[in-house]
Amino acid sequence: MKPFNELRIALASDHAGYQLKQKVTDFLHRKGVKTLIDVGCFSTESCDYPDYAHALAVELESGRVEYGITICSTGNGICITANKHQQCRAALCWDVRIAELARQHNNANILGLPANFVSEELALQMVETFFTTDFEGGRHERRVNKIALA
Repeated sequence: MKPFNELRIALASDHAGYQLKQKVTDFLHRKGVKTLIDVGCFSTESCDYPDYAHALAVELESGRVEYGITICSTGNGICITANKHQQCRAALCWDVRIAELARQHNNANILGLPANFVSEELALQMVETFFTTDFEGGRHERRVNKIALA
């Protein structure tokens, strides 16, 4: 993986994930990430996660970012939405080993966090792991290449 200061990351959340997104943003800034695009939401006021998942996917598909982080209550809805986009491989993660394997085996480019089911400390450990773990390639590359429909 690239050093943190070279990563280009977009973040998206709904209202349930907003506060954790702020903590993740602060963490990434402390790590030296220079390109960090927050596509919303921007408060704890009720909103619809697909709006922000699609916005993150557009950032990824355009090449403005290489990676994303999605956060909603369970992490499910926002990951499901992001995965509708052909270039997105959003992985819902709930522990550090899952985040590591999402990168190693699936070449996930979006880390999905379930805000209501992980602590802030665990979420930040998963972010650290996700962005410091390389894709293994090999037999996994063949499988990842079969994911996209187009």
